[in-house]
Amino acid sequence: MAGTEADRLLVERVQAGERTAFDALVLKYQQRIFKLVSRYVWNREEARDVTQEVFVRAYRAIGSFRGDSEFYTWLYRIAVNAAKNAVGTATRNPVEGGLDIDDPEIGEIRTKLTDVSSPEHLLCAEDLKRTINDAIGALPAELRRAILLREIEGMSYEEIANAMHCPVGTVRSRIFRAREAIFIRIKPLLE
Repeated sequence: MAGTEADRLLVERVQAGERTAFDALVLKYQQRIFKLVSRYVWNREEARDVTQEVFVRAYRAIGSFRGDSEFYTWLYRIAVNAAKNAVGTATRNPVEGGLDIDDPEIGEIRTKLTDVSSPEHLLCAEDLKRTINDAIGALPAELRRAILLREIEGMSYEEIANAMHCPVGTVRSRIFRAREAIFIRIKPLLE
């Protein structure tokens, strides 16, 4: 059974009053939501609390879930709102580990950082991580959100379009512009 169909059936069971069906949704998505919340809330305990709050809010509001979007997309929106409520957006540090260096668009980074044992590598990796974080933090909100959904959450372009309420072409454009802006910031480190 497809994940979306399984989610739909679980949601229907919860809406019919079966509380244990919600437990299955929590088990399926708790790590993903925690990871998302952790991008906003850096204190691990607070991130756990916010994650728990996300599921409490979702449980209370599940009666209003109509299935217009996937369950995860709906849950994602609740999580982002809860995380933003927990901390001000000005104090947010967007990414701990940076972008996926396996991405062919920024694969150049991998070749520059292959000797993991050297002090130079460690310094370069820290500089790169800090520069990527700064670059993502400096992006306009819609570009930052699109790149984080793609690179951190691993969402498809279609899922991002649903989450951001915009066409897939707009998502592709935002991700391209975000990657370009990030690459401009990290290019001096690669030279």
